[in-house]
Amino acid sequence: MVQILKTEEKRSDVNLATLLLIDCFDNDFDEAVVITNDSDLTLPIEYVVSRFNKRVGVINPQRRGRASRELRQAASWSYRQINRSILANSQFPATMSDALGAFRKPSRR
Repeated sequence: MVQILKTEEKRSDVNLATLLLIDCFDNDFDEAVVITNDSDLTLPIEYVVSRFNKRVGVINPQRRGRASRELRQAASWSYRQINRSILANSQFPATMSDALGAFRKPSRR
């Protein structure tokens, strides 16, 4: 038997950091919430908080394990993990509509 570890960079942290900064520059939010425990996002969060005086909260999505100390220090506020009942009560309805018509929440996989 052989154990294989396959790692793949999806650039999701870079994409999230880029969009957080663009939304900040465009003044598209008053307060942002980032669900991550990736300390690679510390610098963009620090930048948004300190330079633009925007509030950025960080929620650790992992059930177990420690929340990143760097992220907690950079953020305006943080939670150690997502409270499942609060998350369940914060979902959009299954069907919504906009100017183009009705649309549905994707089914669970």
